[in-house]
Amino acid sequence: MNQITLDASLTAWRDHARALAAAHVRPHAVTWVDLGLAAATPLFGGRAAGAAETTPAPPKPARAPHVPRAFLPLAKALALHRDPVKWDLLYRLLFRLTHGEKTLLDDAADRDVALAAKMRHDLKRDIHKMHAFVRFNAVPETKTPDNPSGERYVAFFEPDHLITVGIDGAEGQGGWFARRFPQMHFSILTPDGCVHWNTRELSHTPGVTEAPATDDDLETLWVDYYRAIFNPARVNPAAMTREMPRRYWKHLPEAEVIPELLKSAPAVVDAMATDTYSAAPYVPPPLLGDVSLDQLAEAAQACEGCPLHGPATQTVFGQGPPDADVVLVGEQPGDKEDLAGEPFVGPAGQKLNEALEAAGIDRGRVYVTNAVKHFKFEPRGKFRLHKSPTAREVSACMPWLEAELDLIKPRAIVALGATAGKALFGSSFRITQQRGEPQSTRFAPNALATYHPSAILRTAQRDPDAGAQIEAYLKEDLASIAKFL
Repeated sequence: MNQITLDASLTAWRDHARALAAAHVRPHAVTWVDLGLAAATPLFGGRAAGAAETTPAPPKPARAPHVPRAFLPLAKALALHRDPVKWDLLYRLLFRLTHGEKTLLDDAADRDVALAAKMRHDLKRDIHKMHAFVRFNAVPETKTPDNPSGERYVAFFEPDHLITVGIDGAEGQGGWFARRFPQMHFSILTPDGCVHWNTRELSHTPGVTEAPATDDDLETLWVDYYRAIFNPARVNPAAMTREMPRRYWKHLPEAEVIPELLKSAPAVVDAMATDTYSAAPYVPPPLLGDVSLDQLAEAAQACEGCPLHGPATQTVFGQGPPDADVVLVGEQPGDKEDLAGEPFVGPAGQKLNEALEAAGIDRGRVYVTNAVKHFKFEPRGKFRLHKSPTAREVSACMPWLEAELDLIKPRAIVALGATAGKALFGSSFRITQQRGEPQSTRFAPNALATYHPSAILRTAQRDPDAGAQIEAYLKEDLASIAKFL
């Protein structure tokens, strides 16, 4: 039996493993002991008094074993795992790769390969947690030519694995933080070892077992920010603790307020529910007979069901015969429509007219409207740039569209674009997947969605061929509903 004693060194393991594999020593005949992971031995900063000595490196074999290119990155990654079984596993893989199983790493079902994949996944998860949960605190220090501000940012973290300072040949996460914060003097303290960055180079010192005391205004600001962005309507405690395990909470300043925020979440959600947008109070109810489309259009001019009414010039209601067999539903009025008070009279409207004509449809025989009745825009100098409405704004305006469709009772509906598609078919609707697909809604037995004419204009600016294809789709889909006229 060969017992190899290491000191948390990938290089030492490699030297021994090469010699053993070249001598055809089988894995079950080798025992690997990692002093760097022994309880009485500090991983970083020397060996404990009375600890065993490492096994001297053997002479290099005349011919180093040939391994696939993917093995070295795997070895560098697994060297950072805290489980000492990694050295046995890596040697088994090396031996098998150099003794007839050249494609071993391609066999995901193999027990050793699967274990290596799991350990690598553990490391990736630990690295992700470190990136997410390291919190720096400003700590004053003596001003020097290297650090004229006299300010250093210090964080304490307890990783599951040896990811902070790394192992020879395997970079620790100190390099990632240095690239992320190149101009910031920082120190990351962990029980395994500490890494320090002075804006030029990394240095390492032995590990520490607890975080230093700090009094940082930045921490207070961060907690206030966390309170502000906390969304009580999307609280999922199980998912929260799965992604942010409680073992990390003691080092996260925001964790102090999480119990309070979770406790108050139901009441906050109830309060939010009463502050909703809706046009429903402005839609005239059919108390005495049916309400006409003209009456709806007149009532819509006074709608203040959502904030979009403020910046817009006017409400742009639908137009067309009240007994139309086909209704076309767009997203919202544009700049030209907002000024004219009529739907689809701008550039997109011209494209729509061309597509209707190509499909053999007289626009005068269809009813044209939008899911949202006010123009949403973003000012840019003298121009007003279209801005897509939110799901909340579409939902607020839905009572007007429902009233139009309930009065008209069309045989067919065409949703022009993704926003109209979501309004009619639900939030899971995807224009790229369901374009031209016949559907049924409570408003009409026949319905389909196609591209909005404005998509032709936008796409053609960067890719004329793609714009032409979208235009062809629009004409094709409109032609398919011409039979209902």
